[in-house]
Amino acid sequence: MTDGPTSPASSTLKRVLQGLLSTAVVVGIFAFVFPRIASYEDVWGTIRAMTVLEAGILFVVGFWNLVTYWFVLTAVLPGLRLGQAAISNQASTAVSNTMPGGGILGVGVTFAMYRSWGFTTADFARATVVSGIWNNYVKLGMPIVALALLALSGDAGAAEIISAIVGLGVLFGAIVILWLMVRSEGMARKLGDLGARVLSRLRRLIRKPPIEGGGDSAVDFFRRTGELLKARWLRLTVSTLVSHISLYIVLLVALRNVGVSEDEIGWIKILAAYAFVRLISAIPITPGGLGVVELGVTAALSIGADEALDAQIVAAVLLFRFITFVLPIPLGAASYVFWRRNKSWRKKPVDAPFAT
Repeated sequence: MTDGPTSPASSTLKRVLQGLLSTAVVVGIFAFVFPRIASYEDVWGTIRAMTVLEAGILFVVGFWNLVTYWFVLTAVLPGLRLGQAAISNQASTAVSNTMPGGGILGVGVTFAMYRSWGFTTADFARATVVSGIWNNYVKLGMPIVALALLALSGDAGAAEIISAIVGLGVLFGAIVILWLMVRSEGMARKLGDLGARVLSRLRRLIRKPPIEGGGDSAVDFFRRTGELLKARWLRLTVSTLVSHISLYIVLLVALRNVGVSEDEIGWIKILAAYAFVRLISAIPITPGGLGVVELGVTAALSIGADEALDAQIVAAVLLFRFITFVLPIPLGAASYVFWRRNKSWRKKPVDAPFAT
C-alpha cells in the first residue's frame, strides 16, 4: 500500500522540496541577478551615506508599520487586547518569513495563541476570514488606484487603463459576493453544505467520519460575520488601509532617504510598483516573498535608470525589506517565548454571544 496524500513521508518530502526551491530562488536572485543591476559595494556605500537622522526616521516609520496591523486584528476579533494582537502577529510573521509554507504554519501559531487566550475556533475562523478578505480587497484596490493616478498624470496608456477597469470590476464582484453570502441565509446554507461534502470526501480518505450540519454552521458563521461587519466595518476598513499605506510609506521614505528624488522617481510610480509587486508576492514561491519582492520592486523602479540611480534603488529596497521582513523575525521569536512563559492571559475557550 502506498502512502496517502497526507502521509508524514510525503509531507516531509514536500517541505524539503519547497525549501530547496525557495533557497535556489533566493540565492539566484541575490547572488546572480542583483549584482547585474548594481554592485553591492555601491549599494553599501549608498546606505553608509545616510545620516543618523535619516536612518532613525526610517526605523520609526518601519516600527509604526508593524504597529498598524495590530489594530486590524483587534478590529476583527472583539475582546482581543492590543498586547495580544502584537504578540500573535509578530510570532506568526516570524514563522511566515522563515519557514517554507510558513503562511500556513503562521496561521497555526495564531490559532494556538488565540485558543490559549480563551477564543473559540469560530472566533478565530471568523477573524481570519474577515481580515483576509479585507486585506485582499486593499491588495486588489491599490493597483487600481495607482493606475488611475498614472492615467491622471498622463503616464498610463490604454492597456493600463483597461487593466484598471477590469480590476475594478473584479473588486466590485468580490464585494458583492461577500455581501450576498452575509445577507442571504439560503446562499450561506448552500455554501456550507457544499463545503461539508468536499471536506467529508477528503476526510473519508483518512478514515475520518463525515462532517454533519455544514449548512447550519455556515448560516450561523455568516450571521455572526454580518454582525461583526455591521458593528466594525468602518474601523476595520480604516485600520486595513492605514496598514497597507504605512508599508508603502516605508518604501517611499527609504527611497527618499538614500537620495532618490521626486523628479527621478515620482511617488505615484513608487505606489504602482509597490501595489503590483504586492499582488505577485501573494504566490508563495519563497517565505514572505523573499527575493521575489526585492527583485520585482527593483525591476519596476529601475527601468531607464543609470548606474548611480540603480545603486540607490537597490539600497532603498534592501533597507525596506530589512525593516519590514528581517526585523520582525527576532521580535517574533521574543513574542513566542513571551507567550509560552506568560500564564496570566491564559483561559479556556468558552462560547459566548457576539459582543462589540
